[in-house]
Amino acid sequence: MKSSWIALILAVLSTVLLSSHCSIIKSPRFRGRVQQERKNIRPNIILVLTDDQDVELGSLQVMNKTRRIMENGGASFINAFVTTPMCCPSRSSMLTGKYVHNHNIYTNNENCSSPSWQATHEPRTFAVYLNNTGYRTAFFGKYLNEYNGSYIPPGWREWVGLVKNSRFYNYTISRNGNKEKHGFDYAKDYFTDLITNESINYFRMSKRIYPHRPIMMVISHAAPHGPEDSAPQFSELYPNASQHITPSYNYAPNMDKHWIMQYTGPMLPIHMEFTNVLQRKRLQTLMSVDDSMERLYQMLTEMGELENTYIIYTADHGYHIGQFGLVKGKSMPYDFDIRVPFFIRGPSVEPGSVVPQIVLNIDLAPTILDIAGLDTPPDMDGKSVLKLLDLERPGNRFRTNKKTKIWRDTFLVERGKFLRKKEEPNKNSQQSNQLPKYERVKELCQQARYQTACEQPGQKWQCTEDASGKLRIHKCKVSSDILAIRKRTRSIHSRGYSGKDRDCNCGDTDYRNSRTQRKNQRQFLRNPNAQKYKPRFVHTRQTRSLSVEFEGEIYDINLEEEELQVLKTKSISKRHDAENEEDTKETAGAPGDTMISDGTDTIGQPNSVRVTHKCFILPNDTIHCERELYQSARAWKDHKAYIDKEIEALQDKIKNLREVRGHLKRRKPDDCDCSKQSYYNKEKGVKAQEKLKSHLHPFKEAAQEVDGKLQLFKENRRRKKERKGKKRQKKGDECSLPGLTCFTHDNNHWQTAPFWNLGSFCACTSSNNNTYWCLRTVNDTHNFLFCEFATGFLEYFDMNTDPYQLTNTVHTVERGILNQLHIQLMELRSCQGYKQCNPRPKGLETGNKDGGSYDPHRGQLWDGWEG
Repeated sequence: MKSSWIALILAVLSTVLLSSHCSIIKSPRFRGRVQQERKNIRPNIILVLTDDQDVELGSLQVMNKTRRIMENGGASFINAFVTTPMCCPSRSSMLTGKYVHNHNIYTNNENCSSPSWQATHEPRTFAVYLNNTGYRTAFFGKYLNEYNGSYIPPGWREWVGLVKNSRFYNYTISRNGNKEKHGFDYAKDYFTDLITNESINYFRMSKRIYPHRPIMMVISHAAPHGPEDSAPQFSELYPNASQHITPSYNYAPNMDKHWIMQYTGPMLPIHMEFTNVLQRKRLQTLMSVDDSMERLYQMLTEMGELENTYIIYTADHGYHIGQFGLVKGKSMPYDFDIRVPFFIRGPSVEPGSVVPQIVLNIDLAPTILDIAGLDTPPDMDGKSVLKLLDLERPGNRFRTNKKTKIWRDTFLVERGKFLRKKEEPNKNSQQSNQLPKYERVKELCQQARYQTACEQPGQKWQCTEDASGKLRIHKCKVSSDILAIRKRTRSIHSRGYSGKDRDCNCGDTDYRNSRTQRKNQRQFLRNPNAQKYKPRFVHTRQTRSLSVEFEGEIYDINLEEEELQVLKTKSISKRHDAENEEDTKETAGAPGDTMISDGTDTIGQPNSVRVTHKCFILPNDTIHCERELYQSARAWKDHKAYIDKEIEALQDKIKNLREVRGHLKRRKPDDCDCSKQSYYNKEKGVKAQEKLKSHLHPFKEAAQEVDGKLQLFKENRRRKKERKGKKRQKKGDECSLPGLTCFTHDNNHWQTAPFWNLGSFCACTSSNNNTYWCLRTVNDTHNFLFCEFATGFLEYFDMNTDPYQLTNTVHTVERGILNQLHIQLMELRSCQGYKQCNPRPKGLETGNKDGGSYDPHRGQLWDGWEG
């Protein structure tokens, strides 16, 4: 009996121990430790990226498969943002982990995939780091907007990149450096399905050949970017899509916001109908992405790689459809454009967890490096988000011993080009970083060009020491010998061509007659009885003599009026060279040197045209020659040969003249227009400016150089604006307006159902002055957006009371708070590296090993502030 009780007790104990052992194996903490012990197999990494996918307009509501895989099976980051809501700048930040002001890709056109990007930043993307440590890297899909497919970016072993911007049909891809065109066949060419198939095949092949090599893949979809062509099986879905109709939909005009928001009025009915169709087609394109995520998940499950693979899902920026009257687009600093979906699924990630901390697109590169076991390079501005997911450390929302997580609560949103704005000089304020005058003089006098006593060629200034021992800068005095040399040089130049002859003599262009003088002048010109002034000297006298050439000799013909009688012989004297003038006078009357002209010759008529020395063209357009040519065959032959020779010579001369004329046309100077600066005046102005600069005091040379660069910048910008205007006029583009970003939509835009058949329309979505820098803060007490625009306009929105940013309340913010926000914004605009670009929240101690800057003024940033 006793033994049976002992056996029963042992059986119960064994059952309890077994159940506890099984529960330990199933617990997430134990599972995480088991995965971390697999040191020989590093995790796979798959980044799935969509183009223009929003959060605020409900695009995720229709992606049930993606939400089940990523949201239910991984971690959701509810405060995920991008630092620049534009395609190419945001994607460049994802690749490099840097803010826009550090990688210099400001727009979708300028510097996007440029030679400077390829030489400076592309060799430092996360793909390069992972490829160097043994990862098999692969890219499938859209890369950068201006990528031309002529090369394979460094770091990628497998490359299937889309050439240029997003398309679903009729596109070109670069397959490992070879361009491949695709057409309009859904089964072979639909872009979303193509890159899904290519990525799955590559993963299977790599694991079959290299089973122990980790893989890092990027699958970059074109959806839901335009032209929003969906797969045929989804073309009838969501006929009543209305998720885009938010409280800010068609909320216009907004006179309290920046310029483009004031300019944009309420949408027309055709615009509103377009937004409905656009939302429907965007959701349809995302259904193919939803299927792609399911196929990817099934492939990882079948191959047994799901538990060793991190999957990251996000977008390059958000989108707006009708918000604030803007028909469509991005590039605004508001939440509908900067919020993005962000999910992570993988080892040690709690399924269904929610992370409230701010994560950014610049955090992608450091996170991928951290997953691969690499440290974040110091030049990356982002930070790894893995510390927000680590179950072994406090900070997860499900743990009771939760401590304060050290993480950013503020980040920078920047968009547009950095404008060069000349600051107004303030005579009362002195620059704090400027040395005293005696220190600057001492520093200048250390330069070799100021140390000699006006002995160097072209030296204008010299340093001397006065009686008190202080250094002085004096202007060099030119000696009398040098002045004499300059005088002789000027006299030599004056004998030749003078540059003054080229200048326009416009007189006093600033002088203008008074009103009374102009009135009297008009009355004088209208008076028909006013005296008509004629020139005093008019050349009306007939020609007295002319010279002709005959058989290599030159003859003077006397055409005195009293001798010009018809049928009367005229003596024609032979003229020799200058050295034989005396012989000519002596033999002028010799029989051999006298020519008797034809009695019928009309040489005396002033209206006749002499062609040769023996032939003329009479006023009645008839040709008449001397009688000798009609009577003597030899004379006729010689004269004809002479004419042929003259024609050949003249033809050669005409050819040369045409070449000279073409040369002069190519080198034509600017016309002399007194209303603008001509070519020669510009040259003269440049020389005068250089001469003036040489006489400037050394302290003023730097300021003069800055002003010169500013003038050059303004001139180039003016010329660029003129070229754009001429190009617009040539194309007849009525939709494009100066300073605005507009688009035209017509019935031919969408090639797949549902089609648009309501005709064409024009709408403007942004402006050139939509350049801004913003602070976005999210913490336990504050949720706001503060923006400074390049035009000087300020905006402030408190999302705790105004979640849709309907009202700009900057006028309610105290001046001291605005100054503190401006200081913090200027710090982030110039930050470099994750230690400077991740300011620590208020109240934390300094010296954290994870980096982050701390400025004492941030401690008092919100003192006395009431949300």
